[in-house]
Amino acid sequence: MHEPTEGDRHSFERAFTTDDVRRFADLSQDTQPRHTEPDADGRLLVHGLLTATLPTKIGGDLEVLARTMTFEFVRPVYTGETIACTLTITAVTERDDRYDLEGEVVCENEDGEVVLTASLEGLVEKA
Repeated sequence: MHEPTEGDRHSFERAFTTDDVRRFADLSQDTQPRHTEPDADGRLLVHGLLTATLPTKIGGDLEVLARTMTFEFVRPVYTGETIACTLTITAVTERDDRYDLEGEVVCENEDGEVVLTASLEGLVEKA
């Protein structure tokens, strides 16, 4: 367990594949054609909640148990685009058995355009 500190920044990036989107469509049962049929450029539209797995991956690495997460989906994300996601811890309160924390997330595409923002509250248990 890494002790969270206000101002810490953690990043992760990835590109979603057609297979990723199709598997998420099967799992979520959100099989709208925009997620299952390629556009004129051969891309699929990535589900918003699949894009939201980027900050949840960072939270998992930090052993954060989320209480609330609020997302704003700003721009569409398509298969093959690399999305960079950064979580900044904005507040930490130490308790006897845990750290309560708040954070802000920004995810950007390869052109530096924001595609997703989020705020979160959660906790990290002490070892």
